[in-house]
Amino acid sequence: MYSIVDIETTGGIAAHCGITEVAIYQHNGERVVDAFHSLINPQQPIPYHITNLTGISNAMVAASPTFNELAPAIYELLRDTTFVAHNVHFDFSFIKHGLQRSGYELVVSKLCTVRLSRKLFPGFDSYSLGKLCHQLGISISDRHRARGDAEATVLLFEKLLEKDSETVLKMKR
Repeated sequence: MYSIVDIETTGGIAAHCGITEVAIYQHNGERVVDAFHSLINPQQPIPYHITNLTGISNAMVAASPTFNELAPAIYELLRDTTFVAHNVHFDFSFIKHGLQRSGYELVVSKLCTVRLSRKLFPGFDSYSLGKLCHQLGISISDRHRARGDAEATVLLFEKLLEKDSETVLKMKR
């Protein structure tokens, strides 16, 4: 089972910044079988440039649950799966850090769609999610929002599964 994850944050460092939104799509290697999405109160101000990029404001998350409140559900979705994300180390570092603060230890394998795309689709000018999806004919709605970017990553993941002639992914099923 794969968990395709995207988050939005208040900044770039997991130890100092908070998560403002999370989307998780569980994928069995053939299709999405479960989905989870929530805005998250990061318990710190969201910088203006982040609100400008994501559209997520302090007012939007004020009444949202904290990561600690969502940690049990997030942990249950992610444990015993392969954690998949575009630039996996970024998303994983935030989720792992948040879960650790909430008393959970997430130990799972990780799969980076950037690295796999470079291997299976060599020669593209860029492997950013937006440019890669454009080159592969994948439309992204709600760009720089967790749900929209995670949905695009699901479609990218499915294209990677189709293209995977070397059984890089199929062995993990």
